[in-house]
Amino acid sequence: MHDEVSVDVPDGAVGTGAVVFVCAACGVALTGPLERLPAVPDPPYFAWWESDERGPSPATVPPGRYAVETEPYGAPLVVTDVPGPAMPRRGTMGDGHGRWLVSRGPRGNIVIDPDEARGLELRHASAACCGATPDGGMNQVCGCGTLVATLCSDCCLPYELHLSAAHVRAVPAVPAVPAVPPVPAVRAGAEEAGPAPAGR
Repeated sequence: MHDEVSVDVPDGAVGTGAVVFVCAACGVALTGPLERLPAVPDPPYFAWWESDERGPSPATVPPGRYAVETEPYGAPLVVTDVPGPAMPRRGTMGDGHGRWLVSRGPRGNIVIDPDEARGLELRHASAACCGATPDGGMNQVCGCGTLVATLCSDCCLPYELHLSAAHVRAVPAVPAVPAVPPVPAVRAGAEEAGPAPAGR
């Protein structure tokens, strides 16, 4: 049984009300404005083994959006008798002794396109051939030194950033102020002159 994590996201309506996620420790913005999706999408198909250059797959979540992961994700990984995906959008994993592993990590992660994040640095908890994996737990640190997220970026895995619901909070995005058109200059004496006389 897993403890449910309450995600403090203003505006219960999905798809309305953009929010910015900030570090709960220092308050610095970690994303730009993002709008919520009803669920984490399936990752785009990507034949990474045929790619000329090793790198991350296309992002699971489109730019400008976020979704809440309802299933356990990341470390710790524990032994299970039931074979199946170790965590959402991930294949099966073993422990080297022929035993299946499954995530007992937190629920409620906020999943975003990693390219939407701001000011985070990678601190490898579990590195792979050409990216990071979630197997060792959180691996993204805020400028204040707080671990706040888990990056999944290895070439053969979905490209996702999981903001920890326990280490970030959502604040309403401030709408952009529209530019005010300039007021036309009034020529000196124009007001005193009054309306132009009617044509003859």
